[in-house]
Amino acid sequence: MTAPVNLSQIAGRQIEIEIQLVGINAAGGQPLTLNEVATVPASELQLAAAAIARQKICPVSGKPLGSMGDPVAVDVNGQRVFVCCGGCVSAVKSDPAKYAAGRPQITVATSTAADAAAIAAQKVCPVMDEPLGGMGTPIKVTIGDKPIYLCCKGCIKKIQAEPAKYLAMVYGDQKGSAGARSDGAPASNPNITVTAATQADAAMIAQQKVCPVMDEPLGSMGDPIKVMVGDKPIFLCCKGCIKRIKADPAKYLAMVYGAGSTGSVPAGTEQVREGIFKVSAEDAPFIAAQKKCPVMDEPLDAMGGPYKVHAAGKAIYICCPGCAKKIAAEPQKWLAVLAQQGVSAPLIR
Repeated sequence: MTAPVNLSQIAGRQIEIEIQLVGINAAGGQPLTLNEVATVPASELQLAAAAIARQKICPVSGKPLGSMGDPVAVDVNGQRVFVCCGGCVSAVKSDPAKYAAGRPQITVATSTAADAAAIAAQKVCPVMDEPLGGMGTPIKVTIGDKPIYLCCKGCIKKIQAEPAKYLAMVYGDQKGSAGARSDGAPASNPNITVTAATQADAAMIAQQKVCPVMDEPLGSMGDPIKVMVGDKPIFLCCKGCIKRIKADPAKYLAMVYGAGSTGSVPAGTEQVREGIFKVSAEDAPFIAAQKKCPVMDEPLDAMGGPYKVHAAGKAIYICCPGCAKKIAAEPQKWLAVLAQQGVSAPLIR
């Protein structure tokens, strides 16, 4: 039996299919029902578009793919690498090993007097939104052929993790500028005070270990900074991180103390399907702490989410409704997966 249906608009997404055969009864006299979860296959064009979206930037020039017309695919040992234009093809073919990863070469150096004009034009560090030079000699990170200047060495790993994001912030892509917030979260300021850490804080510093803003070891950039958010201390690697805590304290409380310790979330009333709820503003810090769907290991907003489901009295966030069935079947398994990732799911109230 066949039933042709055009599913091209949801290619790559997981779907749930339920078929009931009328007139054919299962054991107990109930109508025979078949359930299946499947992923809709993508076309070649859709696969290419997804690969371009993942790669984001040209490994030769460092420019965003699509900024110079349709990206060009180059075969590198059986894998496709996309470049921004035909002019970059020869560079990939002449040194395939260098460009096989599909990422631009990133080099790090201390800036020199020759960089003064570029530093003056950039003005601020795109990671910390701090004036260049305010924390010592700026660091120069070159992505492909484009330099980005940073306020301190602690910012380097952020650039290495998301070079396209910071190239866009410094050079512009369609939106954004240096120092713009990337998460769109509104400022929410409980009582926040800032002091230098003291010897009495040593045990808490040792327990926290790293700065939640920069992911740098506490003490690696001088004496840690102590920020009190209400009655909870957060320790930072340097003063440049203070404004991030002030802008989004709930996010960083969740990162340091675990989402479950900062409160609970409402059960939810607006369902997209039975047992699958739309999220609210109160879920935002817990979504920021969880980051990825435990079932698909995809960003929570990658497939239309995030959505919220209940798991043994706690909330788990998922990327699409198709993941809910697995969590409902084994809630403790997926809570354990999150725990292994350092995520404490919030209580449902």
